Amino acid sequence: MLSKRIIPCLDVKEGRVVKGIKFKDHRDVGDPVELAKYYDLEGADELVFYDITASSDNRNIMYEVVSQVAEAIYIPFTVGGGIRSVEDIRLMLNAGADKVSINTAAVENPQLIKDAAKLFGSQCIVLGMDAKAISEKPDDGLNVRDAISINPSSQWEVRIRTGSGDGDSTNMDAVKWARYAVELGVGEIVLNSMDRDGTRQGYDLDLNKAISEGVSVPVVASGGAGGNDHFLEAFGAGKVDAVLAASIFHYGDNKIQETKKYLFDNGISVRYEGK
Repeated sequence: MLSKRIIPCLDVKEGRVVKGIKFKDHRDVGDPVELAKYYDLEGADELVFYDITASSDNRNIMYEVVSQVAEAIYIPFTVGGGIRSVEDIRLMLNAGADKVSINTAAVENPQLIKDAAKLFGSQCIVLGMDAKAISEKPDDGLNVRDAISINPSSQWEVRIRTGSGDGDSTNMDAVKWARYAVELGVGEIVLNSMDRDGTRQGYDLDLNKAISEGVSVPVVASGGAGGNDHFLEAFGAGKVDAVLAASIFHYGDNKIQETKKYLFDNGISVRYEGK
């Protein structure tokens, strides 16, 4: 059995790590390089770096910060935000990233997934997905294939350009989009619940279960972690392969090894040094 992974997330805005609630009201948390070093020493399994306003600001990701973080740590490292082309992906991999997450660009140009997977391998291409519960009929959004468009049975919509708010409607069903992206070649999905982001109310278990059961690649739950019980629920009822968290670790509420001990004691297979 593969070990479940604990992954701190560094949301970076203007060169600083920040954290907000539902993609708004961001507070400064610290320096990305120093936090990356800290989490590496704490025993995190991987690290994720998101330049959260690169897409909404229509600019390239911060290469220098990515390079500095990659040089400072020894654990796998995923980079996302503002990735628009195969060359952008190549640049991030050359900067030291192990995996590259694409979100907005993948929605607008799904062929990018296929091209990137062919060139670099599916193992380093991650689909970043921001999903929001559907409360009313969305705008027409983008022109996408009918096969992945929202219909009356859809529960979650994919949103893009979410760096500082609700983002833009796509009219795309989250579960269908996940399946299609896997067909194109993504090797992992980081699934963020916009409704739970920063709330510490727990992951959206229904969303995570629906995506996990619908695809054949690892799914990483994101958005809502507030305690060790939420991690346990995500691995159990949510059926995910890894959990992403920010606030609970950034503010010192939980230590990585304490979280791993709790999970280990509750029967979850994790890389835990205290066994």
